[in-house]
Amino acid sequence: MKKFLTALLCAILVALPVMAYAADTAKTEGIQASPEFYAKADMSVLKGKKIGITIQSLQNAYWAGVMTALGEILKDAGAEYTIVACNDSSATQIGQIENFVSAGCDLIMVHPSDANAVEDACAEARNFGIKVMCWDDPMKNTDGNWILNNTNLGIAIGELAGDFINQHYSAEKKAQVAVIGYPQTVILLERENGIKQGLENKAAGKYEIVASQAALEPNLAQDAMEIILQAHPDCRVVTGIGAGPMIGADEALQIATGGKIPEDMGVFTTDVTKQQLGQLADPTYPAKGIIGFEGSDEDTGRSCAAMFALILSNKLENKNVFRGVAPITPETVAKIMSGMK
Repeated sequence: MKKFLTALLCAILVALPVMAYAADTAKTEGIQASPEFYAKADMSVLKGKKIGITIQSLQNAYWAGVMTALGEILKDAGAEYTIVACNDSSATQIGQIENFVSAGCDLIMVHPSDANAVEDACAEARNFGIKVMCWDDPMKNTDGNWILNNTNLGIAIGELAGDFINQHYSAEKKAQVAVIGYPQTVILLERENGIKQGLENKAAGKYEIVASQAALEPNLAQDAMEIILQAHPDCRVVTGIGAGPMIGADEALQIATGGKIPEDMGVFTTDVTKQQLGQLADPTYPAKGIIGFEGSDEDTGRSCAAMFALILSNKLENKNVFRGVAPITPETVAKIMSGMK
């Protein structure tokens, strides 16, 4: 019953209002993005520009969808672009950046496997007059960083789950909660810690974390959830750091309940894909809430392209731009699905 999509699945919610999870300026100074911020970009500057993009992986459903949309947007804008994946190899990514320099790119975007490892390569690119943008990390040798406050993203997930716990549990009847994280990656550990903080913010005294498991891919998350249920059969609330934990936990819980999901069972994560949205809309799955970003895959691609335009025209007001986050629930999923590719 393990049914995982193999097509390039991805995207996230249609435009939703940005929630008040702004940057932690004590750690990194920056500005909070908004629709008005992206609207300042003159997209005509992309015409004729050569853009090189290197990301961690195209096997991830979220990245596959967003990169497909971004490519279409750049093509429509008249830009020449190349998108490659380093498959989480810093050595490969450094080589890709060097190739982009040799090719005479006007802008290079890097989604780094290891930000520290590619700093020198990005510095060298800038020495040749090439603009550099980082997606996900507040790097030093860049002209712009498009980043998340991952602690605050985790808090948003935890608070969404905490609101659910408040509806169905109490100090006398505590929710048994599982956290599916991936502490091997710094930013995902920040999300996991944020989830725990968000739970405490909203539902202190009404829950107990009975298990924490590391799993990033859906099949591993399903296996992890099955193990958790063996030890804690009453565990009915699951929080996770990405799409894989939701998809996998949903499958395990659907099997365990025969598709008859009790009202006090819920799964909460981020990184929305089509499969997650389908599960959120299907009452035979326990998915109850997802924290997303700019909107659909097209919305995210368009916002990223706007970042390119702002950087190329030297109009980025602050080097660090923090992306907004917003929730989607079963009540809003139909509208969201209508905006998917």
